[in-house]
Amino acid sequence: MQQLLNDLADLSGLRDRDALDFALVQLFRTSILGDHGSVRLVRAIGQAHEQHWLIRAQVHTSHDAPTRDVVWSDWSHLPKLSTFPKREQAITSGKVICTVGPPCTTIFPMDTQSSVRSLLEMESDHPLSEQVLSMTRTMLRMYQNLLGLLDYGEKDALTELLNRKSFDSAFVRAAVEQDTPVIEGQINRRTVGDGGCYWLTMIDIDHFKRVNDNFGHLIGDEVLLLLARLMRSTFRLNDQLYRFGGEEFVVLLRCADHADIASVMERFRHAVEEFAFPQVGTITVSVGFAGLRADDTPDLAFDRADKAVYYAKAHGRNQVISYAALVQEGELTEVVEHTTETSFF
Repeated sequence: MQQLLNDLADLSGLRDRDALDFALVQLFRTSILGDHGSVRLVRAIGQAHEQHWLIRAQVHTSHDAPTRDVVWSDWSHLPKLSTFPKREQAITSGKVICTVGPPCTTIFPMDTQSSVRSLLEMESDHPLSEQVLSMTRTMLRMYQNLLGLLDYGEKDALTELLNRKSFDSAFVRAAVEQDTPVIEGQINRRTVGDGGCYWLTMIDIDHFKRVNDNFGHLIGDEVLLLLARLMRSTFRLNDQLYRFGGEEFVVLLRCADHADIASVMERFRHAVEEFAFPQVGTITVSVGFAGLRADDTPDLAFDRADKAVYYAKAHGRNQVISYAALVQEGELTEVVEHTTETSFF
């Protein structure tokens, strides 16, 4: 029991969601299953009727460290909901589903305060006792409360996108994983094998001041909310979506190459242009993006993306501009800055 309390205390101190998920499945395997069996934290992703199972974290008896699905992979290769009918039943009913083995599988639905999209799945040699079932439910409530606290501190109050404060740690992780730098003058080169590379994208609403002046700030806030909704429906689950204040939004995401990120951002720009905003009508956005480099700092990456946005707004707005393309076409001169210090906001 003392070890369990110590593990829960360690879990409560984590602020990184991936680390929190890994710690959760490891905790259940050691404390509940006694180091036997396997534990998975699974999430249903995608649009209705086209949802797939994404493993957020899993640990098996034969593995020392938890693993997960590659979140930037092609989701169509992930198993569909119907592939695992017991998981689907747990999502539909919102109740714990148990199957008699071996192995015995117990599936706990989560996120029940809104819509059930996540599950904890445990495989064991024997059925779990009522005491263990009750303890597991309590531990999952604690985990969800921790996620709620993270959301409260990391999200923008209006749009519920991530806020600027939460950007630092995400940027550091992305820069560390960026094992091959993007060469801004070579926009047609694939960059980092199957994993792709990270890109920083800045989105600015065109003529947003006119919206506030002509329709009032309540309608302006509604535009921001609807734009945030469009971002969630356009980008993937693990793309990092931020509001940095006012009409400025940022996306930190991983794509295969320059053509891939350009296509993704052009699709978003078109979705915004085609959307009918109530009372306002048509809204457009100017978008600029730049690849992250292995030795990047937030200041340097933002400077490149900001130059692309500035160019888009100065040359007609409602367009997607690549910093790499501006350098290659001679519209900007690349200034290489070397730094050994990490700079944050």
